[in-house]
Amino acid sequence: MDDDNHNLNSAEYAGPAPAQGETTPIAPQLPEDIRVPWGWLDLVLLIPLTVGGLFFLVIVTFIGLALSGVAIGKIQQSPEVFGLISVAAQTVLDLAVLGYLAMQMRVRFHSPFWRTIGWRPLESTRLSRSAICFLLGLGGFLLAIVVAWVDSLYPPKAELPIETLLQGHATLVLFMLTAVLVAPLVEETVFRGYLYPVAARTFGVTGGILITGTLFGLMHGVQLWGGWWQIAMLVVVGIAFTLARARTGTVVASYVLHVSYNSLQVIALLIGTHGLRHIPGAH
Repeated sequence: MDDDNHNLNSAEYAGPAPAQGETTPIAPQLPEDIRVPWGWLDLVLLIPLTVGGLFFLVIVTFIGLALSGVAIGKIQQSPEVFGLISVAAQTVLDLAVLGYLAMQMRVRFHSPFWRTIGWRPLESTRLSRSAICFLLGLGGFLLAIVVAWVDSLYPPKAELPIETLLQGHATLVLFMLTAVLVAPLVEETVFRGYLYPVAARTFGVTGGILITGTLFGLMHGVQLWGGWWQIAMLVVVGIAFTLARARTGTVVASYVLHVSYNSLQVIALLIGTHGLRHIPGAH
């Protein structure tokens, strides 16, 4: 990140208003895009909140199904139904996390949500915003192509957990919609908007990029367990996303990369399943 673009003084940007009881001031010498009022404690607290939210959703879902007269055992034995419930629960959880962060920005930090968490307009003195978005979209496509090429060279030796879930038509449709409309929005807000500024503030921009990208890839490890090359490539993808965010100073850049990356994968899935008419493993 160029110093002349991001080393702003306190007169140019005062940063978000500190929360009541905030003891650590936001250092005015930090670049604007990593000058945030939250810290590691907030990041650590997000983990049990997310895990607890997932368990709560699972319990509520199973209770609701049981009250409706649906046999839980049959759901567990049906990959199509279990996969649909899993993808739906993950989508609801993602949106809940986004809502929690929005509430935290407003209630605790008294700051506008989107800008405070890193969603600033793309700015460039050389190219228009449209040109930048086009190049970022192209970069996302190229990343997806490279990942697909590596997957073909080093395929997993066994079926991946995510493949066992995506065996129903409805599940695949919901998965594709969330992959393009929900996942990039939530994951970029959490990783590049919420995590990266704290990591970069602590370990420097390079360290922040590596840490954020690595955690992004490892977070998908549950879905890809056993596909070690696939997990490694997602770490590389996460680093690329974070690099774009760091260079531009905005989550918008990594979001465009993420949407285009996921979109090409969805297109490949549609082609590979002949428009979802032939789903491997489906009964």
